[in-house]
Amino acid sequence: MTIKLLKIKPRLKLYNSAKVLITIILFLNVLHSYGQMSSIPRLAKNGAYTQLIVDDKPFLILGGELGNSSASSNEYMRSIWPKLKQMNLNTVIAPVYWELIEPVEGKFDFKLIDSLIKNARLYNMKLVLLWFGAWKNSMSCYAPEWVKTNTTRFPRTLDKSGSPQEIMTPFNKNNLEADKKAFVRLMQYIKETDNKEHTVITIQVENEIGMLPDARTYDEAANIAFNKAIPSQLLNYLKKNKNDLLPEIKSIWEANGSKSSGNWEEVFGKNLSTDEIFIAWHYAVFVNELAIAGKAVYNLPMYVNAALNRPGAKPGQYPSAGPLPHVMDIWKAGAPSVDFLAPDFYNPDFKHWCDLYTRIGDPLFIPEHRFEKGIDAKAFFAFGNYNCLSFSPFSIESTNESGKEPIGKTYDILNQLTPLITKYQSTGAVKGFLIEKDCIQKDIPIGDYLFTVYHEYKMGWSAEAKDSIWPLAGGLIIAVAPGEFYVAGTGFVMTFTPKANNKKAGFISVDEGSFGNGIWIPGRRMNGDQDHQGRHVRIPANDHSIQHAKLYTY
Repeated sequence: MTIKLLKIKPRLKLYNSAKVLITIILFLNVLHSYGQMSSIPRLAKNGAYTQLIVDDKPFLILGGELGNSSASSNEYMRSIWPKLKQMNLNTVIAPVYWELIEPVEGKFDFKLIDSLIKNARLYNMKLVLLWFGAWKNSMSCYAPEWVKTNTTRFPRTLDKSGSPQEIMTPFNKNNLEADKKAFVRLMQYIKETDNKEHTVITIQVENEIGMLPDARTYDEAANIAFNKAIPSQLLNYLKKNKNDLLPEIKSIWEANGSKSSGNWEEVFGKNLSTDEIFIAWHYAVFVNELAIAGKAVYNLPMYVNAALNRPGAKPGQYPSAGPLPHVMDIWKAGAPSVDFLAPDFYNPDFKHWCDLYTRIGDPLFIPEHRFEKGIDAKAFFAFGNYNCLSFSPFSIESTNESGKEPIGKTYDILNQLTPLITKYQSTGAVKGFLIEKDCIQKDIPIGDYLFTVYHEYKMGWSAEAKDSIWPLAGGLIIAVAPGEFYVAGTGFVMTFTPKANNKKAGFISVDEGSFGNGIWIPGRRMNGDQDHQGRHVRIPANDHSIQHAKLYTY
């Protein structure tokens, strides 16, 4: 017995050791899988701020959106990638076309997506993909041929006269299911090919949804729905958020008695606003179905964008019922799985629209802005003044001077400042400003100081100051310690005033410089003419730089 026991014990030890080793390996595999899952691009709250987390770090999209047709040809894109790199983009915003990935029903071709992902990795960029599915700029122009040509199975909207439009109706289940199946297959493919690299960081569901040429469609299914009772989901949202509704919807609802039951006209009145609210709800519910299905496969952040309406235009005269400011509450109620709503900028008054899109707590996400003069200043302002996740000029590849574009100089600086912006924004220590010719932005408070900012041309030092049109100026301030700030931007002069009464501010030092691998590298000491012998911080128009200022009071 003793001899047998002696022989068995080493085997038992060996067996137990193997069990322990296998257990450790399995545990490490679980941890590894969990680590991969946790690093999927996602949104995270940091105080009142939302941050986009990519590869487990806060990420600001310094982007450019491709023209609608550019990504439809790998050959055409070949010469574009180097131009994008020259402009210091870290993200390309690119369309995905339903008609090209599913030319035959149920048969998918992802060669274009493959090329986008591979080239983005090659040029060290991320991707935001725009789903050009059922709708693009209101129309259904990117639906596949097998959808377009079968209007019995995939019906269109009708205008008041009964004339069909090139717009798939959201009131048909076939339209929804066909779009959803393609979108889900896209998300599956992204997961299969990119769940480790995380090149694709965000998805736009549809593009600039909107109803034309009337405020709503008059197809049979829509007419039936219009005369039915309003869905309880919407009415419950209105009642639950009664005190916090935005004024546009609240005023319409209250003007009709804040009713908690009834059809659309009984609750909101008989007018064009009701027509738009009605179709906005059904667009939102349609999109929410896609977002739920897509996230179930691969849970990337998803948003919807809007073509902004013109001042004074009535519903139907612009792409109505998209995620516009005056129907935001409807979209929030109908599409809770959509992470945020986003504006496309082709209108004046940039600040006005930014304020409208951030008043409900959404981060500012600009997927598309007209590629025009002044966008470099606007980018500084957006990232400094708002919880901005993305800035992106449209048709970014259209420039013939990519190496000289001002937006490229801005992106270079913002890329250097991203760690500071994302670190300090939740504390209120980051502020932005946008300055036009006759504008003075006064008393921006940060820490113990008030900042006053005005256009650099107001000093009269520049020959261009006599021109009738001045370039837009903009920038941002980051307070990193008491009396210590980084200031960046273009075309402005800034003065500092202590909040304490009877005190003045002076400069210990002002250094121009840059960040390399997160470390500040001082360049020129600017304590002479550049800061007007201690009177201000100044970055000339058409220059783009970072300055590090240390203050004292006396």
